[in-house]
Amino acid sequence: MTKTSHGNKQEATLPPIKVTEDELHRLNALANSSMELFPRVAHFLAREMDRAQIVAGDADLRGVVRMSSRVTYRDEGTGETRDVVLVYPHEANIELNRISVLTPVGAALIGLSVGQGIEFQTPSQQTRSLVVLAVSD
Repeated sequence: MTKTSHGNKQEATLPPIKVTEDELHRLNALANSSMELFPRVAHFLAREMDRAQIVAGDADLRGVVRMSSRVTYRDEGTGETRDVVLVYPHEANIELNRISVLTPVGAALIGLSVGQGIEFQTPSQQTRSLVVLAVSD
């Protein structure tokens, strides 16, 4: 992750991400419909979709985090490694490591490729940093 300087404040440069057109439409609709209940994460997800590179549904997206992907990531703050499946909210089940894309971690992971990292804000205003280690379908 590179840093850019804006005045005295440094902020992380966001990594490029890829999503299919179908996922883009569905995730934008989810973000829009969730603005009232979950404004922070809905705005974050919408921002991520705004900056995503749109790719064809049949494109080779091996190594890219998509919906229903099994993802291994490392939390750079704690060094902890987790294996999760990224799902839509109605499929989420933390006991089965199925995390919703409508969580800060889920929204941060969508579209990242193996080796990429991202910084994001938690609901408690803490900055977290994740790096994707592996992705499978």
